[in-house]
Amino acid sequence: MKHISFKNRHINVVGNLHLPPDFTESGAYPTLVLATPGSSVKEQVGAIYAERLADRGFLALTFDPSYQGESGGEPRDLEDPAARVEDIHCAVDSLMTLPYVSEERLGLLRICAGGGYAIHAALTERRFKAVGTVVANDIGEALRQLLPDASQTLVDVGNQRTNEVHGGRPRRDPMDPG
Repeated sequence: MKHISFKNRHINVVGNLHLPPDFTESGAYPTLVLATPGSSVKEQVGAIYAERLADRGFLALTFDPSYQGESGGEPRDLEDPAARVEDIHCAVDSLMTLPYVSEERLGLLRICAGGGYAIHAALTERRFKAVGTVVANDIGEALRQLLPDASQTLVDVGNQRTNEVHGGRPRRDPMDPG
């Protein structure tokens, strides 16, 4: 495994590139970017899939999304959909600089809440030749199901933002309110 980093604008994103057992830098390997579950870091679920894929001859990249894990960005632990999608694009940019990545054999594996981010990225990321899914989840729909009174939630969010611009303390809620 190689520890790597790349930039998403001003944020340093940190990842692990899982390598096949017979890896040599002179090879050209099929490569997968893993879009991992919401609030997950590179050593968790994505690492299990990445290790198994590497055992089958793939390079497999897991990374801590912007604002999470070893990656930079403030506030910490922010689940920012736009940043997550751009993280995927930036991960591809970084992979394209590695001579052992087969540019014509690049895929995207979406896992759980990472599924929504991955599909959004794949809409415009033509360097992906394949997209696969494991337990895909639409995080937006899931949150709408968890928040039955979305209208009141939006009012509360607006009130909190107003409070913060007037110097109030930031509010931090758990991702899973259950």
